[in-house]
Amino acid sequence: MNAPTSSNWTIDTVKGAPEPDIFARVRALATAAEESDGNPPLSEQTLVELRTADDPDMLLGAYAYLSEGATHDSGELIGAAVAVLPTDGSPGTLEIAVHPEFRNCGIGSALVESLGAGIGLERLRAWAHGNHEAAAKLAAAHCFIPVRELWRMRLVHQADLAEPALPAGVTLRAFNTATDPDAWLAANAAAFAHHPEQGSMTRSDLDARMAEDWFDPAGFLIAVDEAGTMLGFHWTKVHVPAPGTGGPHPGIGEVYVVGVVPEAQGTGLGKALTLAGIRHLRNAGLEAVMLYVDADNEAAVKLYRKLGFTRWDVDVMYAPASVE
Repeated sequence: MNAPTSSNWTIDTVKGAPEPDIFARVRALATAAEESDGNPPLSEQTLVELRTADDPDMLLGAYAYLSEGATHDSGELIGAAVAVLPTDGSPGTLEIAVHPEFRNCGIGSALVESLGAGIGLERLRAWAHGNHEAAAKLAAAHCFIPVRELWRMRLVHQADLAEPALPAGVTLRAFNTATDPDAWLAANAAAFAHHPEQGSMTRSDLDARMAEDWFDPAGFLIAVDEAGTMLGFHWTKVHVPAPGTGGPHPGIGEVYVVGVVPEAQGTGLGKALTLAGIRHLRNAGLEAVMLYVDADNEAAVKLYRKLGFTRWDVDVMYAPASVE
């Protein structure tokens, strides 16, 4: 198929959350890109913001559509770039998806330039999920350099998984959607006080995830002391293949987030929670488990390697060279 030229596609920029129809088309675009590349082009947080953002200044999207006279139907969404902008003035995040059938014709660059014209690229940090060659070239073309690596690690052999050894007086229970949200948000903020994304989760962020089809409170393990105080948690997630794309396997489990409040750190609770969550996923029939971890988090990487996890893939964050 002949690639479209700039004369038969157009770009619209939209502040705030797009209309539901456009959001559905963005998700379909992201699915097509993921099936081609093996990596989701848009993060879960970006998809949440696209669906729920109520502050138009927090979100700017650039959407590429086929014009009249194109090979495919006019109006088809063939690319999207989304910038999520924190209200505290910290750098925003940029993510891009281009349909596999419409690459190598300048759409990615045009999307970046459209956003840059609206807000200034110096305000953004761009994620390249999987750090594919095309993404690295696009970053270099706009004078962005790598500043952070997020590893995706995978565990596929779990036969010798150790029993969780909880500290004395600590027990595990399932998350209670009615009574636990506020206590969990406080524990999460304390556990991830220095984490750029996880520590800033809000009630609306939590509610959005609890509304997702994958959410299962039975797989959201809470560690409490004898007084019922929340000390830590292991939130697991199950990735189920989309109908018609998954083959015979049941999907993959994820160590979605493990956190321990400062007062309970150094007690072995983090390792015990990690093991308990992996066992929960294995008991659900999942043969493989994955997780994300910052490459420079040496303690966490060491723990996961000891448990049998190996590096599987990498996401790279790029920032303008001029501001680094």
